[in-house]
Order: sequence, then C-alpha cells, then structure tokens
Amino acid sequence: QVQLVESGGGAVQAGGSLRLSCAASESIGSFMFMAWYRQAPGKERELVAEITRAEIPTYADSVKGRFTISRDNAENMVYLQMNSLKPEDTGVYYCYSRRSWSVTTATWGQGTQVTVSS
Repeated sequence: QVQLVESGGGAVQAGGSLRLSCAASESIGSFMFMAWYRQAPGKERELVAEITRAEIPTYADSVKGRFTISRDNAENMVYLQMNSLKPEDTGVYYCYSRRSWSVTTATWGQGTQVTVSS
C-alpha cells in the first residue's frame, strides 16, 4: 500500500501563503485521484482540492481562486499552494490518493497542521 507523507504546514497570519507537499512512497502516475482534505476542530473532514490522472483539478467553493493543486508524477509528489489564507482555513490537512474508482484503493496521509491567525 502506498504511503503518503505531508509537509509544509505551519502557522501564518491571514493573507499569507503556505505550500503543502505530499510525498508518495511509489509512483502515482497511474493513480486516478490525488487530493487534499482538511478537518477543522469539531467539524467533519472536507474535500479541499482534487486532481485527476489527466491533471484536471476540482476545488471546494471556499478555496477557489486562492488554492492550487498540482501533481508531479515524475517525483511522486502532490502540492497544494495556498494563498490569501483566512482563519477559516485552519485545520489539519490530509493528503489522499486513490488508485481507481474503488474507494478500497484509497490511502490517507497522517496530516499536517495549518493555523491561520487573524
């Protein structure tokens, strides 16, 4: 099973930027979906951004125009560039992979904390 390791989280003031990275333990070129989810305290985990094997991105309405997801299949990496951060972006960000349409092929990373202060 692929292992995913996130990095790049931290504390930043509102309006600032962070770049999250997700390193996969094997080639992700054939993976159907790579994504970032987040979970705020007391809330359910939610999809932030997703990118398909064909590199077509999808974003949550709350982050459109501010966040950019990308994948580097040659380096087995997925990134989330976060600009114009808001306090409501605070949470634990998780990298997610899925090899196929079946959810049984999904894997989660351990998460990285992002804290945005006003």
